[in-house]
Amino acid sequence: MADKLKITLVKSTIGSLPKHRATVEALGLKKPNWTVEMPDNACVRGMIDQVKHLLKVQEI
Repeated sequence: MADKLKITLVKSTIGSLPKHRATVEALGLKKPNWTVEMPDNACVRGMIDQVKHLLKVQEI
């Protein structure tokens, strides 16, 4: 596993479930094409798995 993950929101959260919107916001993503770096741990991986249809993830 990598030390960090580069997470990009590639699809808008409009029309998504409120739970998915909250997860995207908790990851620190605000609008499409927004990118953040997060540590690679089980908690972050679980959030990514929940909204993987909206994200692009790269290992750094």
